[in-house]
Amino acid sequence: MGETAEKGDLTKGPVMRTMLAFAVPMILGNLLQQCYNVADTLIVGRFLGPNALAAVGSAYTLMTFLTSILLGLSMGSGAVFSIRFGQRDEDGLKEGIWTSFWLIAMLTIALNIAAYLALDVIIRVLQVPGGEVEQMMREYLTAIFAGIAATFLYNYFASLLRAVGNSVAPLIFLAVSALLNIGLDLWFVVGFHWGVAGAAWATVISQYVSGLGLAAYAWLRFPALRPQKKHRRIRRERVREIGSFSLLTCLQQSVMNFGILMVQGRVNSFGPTVMAAFAAAVKIDSFAYMPVQDFGNAFSTFIAQNYGAGCRDRLRTGLKGAVAVSLSFGAAVSALVWIFARPLMLLFVEPQEVEIIAEGVRYLRIEGAFYCGIGCLFLLYGLYRAIGRPSMSVVLTVLSLGTRVILAYVLSAIPALGVTGIWWSVPIGWALADLVGLICLVFGKGRELFLPAAGPYATIGRKKNRRVR
Repeated sequence: MGETAEKGDLTKGPVMRTMLAFAVPMILGNLLQQCYNVADTLIVGRFLGPNALAAVGSAYTLMTFLTSILLGLSMGSGAVFSIRFGQRDEDGLKEGIWTSFWLIAMLTIALNIAAYLALDVIIRVLQVPGGEVEQMMREYLTAIFAGIAATFLYNYFASLLRAVGNSVAPLIFLAVSALLNIGLDLWFVVGFHWGVAGAAWATVISQYVSGLGLAAYAWLRFPALRPQKKHRRIRRERVREIGSFSLLTCLQQSVMNFGILMVQGRVNSFGPTVMAAFAAAVKIDSFAYMPVQDFGNAFSTFIAQNYGAGCRDRLRTGLKGAVAVSLSFGAAVSALVWIFARPLMLLFVEPQEVEIIAEGVRYLRIEGAFYCGIGCLFLLYGLYRAIGRPSMSVVLTVLSLGTRVILAYVLSAIPALGVTGIWWSVPIGWALADLVGLICLVFGKGRELFLPAAGPYATIGRKKNRRVR
């Protein structure tokens, strides 16, 4: 697809070196993306107090859910782009880019309107305590919803560039945006005393810098990705193809985060202290397992390109190496979070907030001991999405989050457990989904992908072999 795009070809070169070189910028990029919300949480917690921390933390869970819808649509489209890129199907790739952009853009507008209209309902569903916490959350959400379109732009063009093997450009734009966010947070909250609204507007402005900037970069730097006149049409087969991947991946992401949102509602029922502890601990948690999540997404792109190209040996080698990397990293991070749980909580909460710190440490030491489980689950999500079975990713997500939500409500109702029951529901959900996903892979249709290349499946993934110029 031109010299620039060919540099992102993951079907060539040493398997693990190629995969890791592609994954590292994605990992760094999404760690920086977490800085948007962590900067809000840290500055709000330090300068505006525990009620503001509880409000922003609860809003973060909601925004993660809304963002997951756009992220899922973009990731699903990215899987199609990767397969077409591996097949060297230029027309299919460009038609998919045109179709998916407008479909997701229209859905983004609808989502943004719905979010504003449903603001009062959202606050009630989340069981936000009345008074100051509710007022602050309303103020924060009113501003932060203005950034939904920017979230679409960044995630769409990041998925497009990553699909053709460029994971560095999204990192650069996000790094600039994250630094801008931190500076604006301090300026608006500490300097102008705008409260939680200041933290929200700092995030929104930074999101537009990264979203619009990356869109312009993709258009100017990658002319080979621009749909030409013949590609600018909405064809039924493209809609069906993009829809089958994007909607199922969106369903997976939204179900995952809707489950977390339901858990947030149960957490909120325990009052501001537990809300604040959860708000701080979940940021640490996100940072801790974000690398294995992004590695799973990078692994998915690697598998999709090689699946499209029919490179069976690279699929097998990549799977074995990815499992080893994910499990090793998960074990190391679990140990670090267990040891440094209290110092990590002190980054967000003043030392005198003893109850908040204690509850946050308890959360981290329960959930943080099982990061190998979530690492394995992210690999399964990425694998099934890459080989054209996004429905299986949805099944695993529903199983994991369904278990988590049910157990969160059941176990926390037991007086001897209380809120600790919510914390234990998380690793149990991971373990159950891992078990089902592995059984389906070993005994189901996915296993032929990793058998020796000779045989009836030797050309798997190769529908076309037209060189993308």
